[in-house]
Amino acid sequence: MAYAPGAVLIAALAVGCSSGTGSGDSATDSKPGAVASSTAPPGKYRTLPEACRSVSPATLKDLLPGSAELPEAQQEKVFDGSPAVTYDTDRRVGCRWKTEAPDGAHSLFVDFERVVSYDPAVSDDDRAREVYAKKEAAADLPSALPGSTDSGAPDASGSPSATASATASGKPGKDGGKAAGKSSGKSADPDAEETADTDGSGDGGAAENLQPRVLDSLGDSAFLDDLLTRAGSTAQHRTVSVVFRTSNVIVTIQYTAQPTLSTEIPDSKELQEKAQALGRKLVDGFSE
Repeated sequence: MAYAPGAVLIAALAVGCSSGTGSGDSATDSKPGAVASSTAPPGKYRTLPEACRSVSPATLKDLLPGSAELPEAQQEKVFDGSPAVTYDTDRRVGCRWKTEAPDGAHSLFVDFERVVSYDPAVSDDDRAREVYAKKEAAADLPSALPGSTDSGAPDASGSPSATASATASGKPGKDGGKAAGKSSGKSADPDAEETADTDGSGDGGAAENLQPRVLDSLGDSAFLDDLLTRAGSTAQHRTVSVVFRTSNVIVTIQYTAQPTLSTEIPDSKELQEKAQALGRKLVDGFSE
């Protein structure tokens, strides 16, 4: 009987050891305060660039014809831009520039939106994908057949892309609107059709795609919209929009031209090329 307490202790230890055996998960779960992490990672970007300093003076001179000829004081005022009114500059900033020349007016608007998910189970990037997808859907881009690209290059079968062919021929698309514009307001533009008739070399090569479309080489996702509208009774202006997403930031570029003469139509190809070039510079700025 003198050894009873020791025997009881040994038995208790044996029971304790046997109750602690089992899978590693069970042992982990039994630790106080151990909670499985379900919080999605934050977005890559925590801040936004200064919108009115996001475009260099050299680029603005190219995008705003006539600005380089202005007196220095006026030139600085144009290049300073006008910041957009926002209530949370950590989440959204924008800037607008505008100039008028004898042959017409040009304006540029750049908007930066940093998307933040308030759902701990949804990452900022995933939420940004949802926001971007809604913007792309709202643009109501024309449908393109498999094999078509944003440059109008031939597909695997050697044929020009369906979208580029439609632009050149002016044949109606699936939604009843012409390839160069839709019944919702994108008017068929003879200037765009004439530009798209050749590849720019004058040899009758593959047509270039100038219609609204998805861009496959800008940021994580991108699209281009091209809208020709009338301002007042006769004047026409064209706005090319390039929207792209890089991680949890969505950038919108709107580049508008309005010729002085009502008989002139803004050059779709030139505006699209310049808007896309600016988009590439902004993407590079995020990568630095």
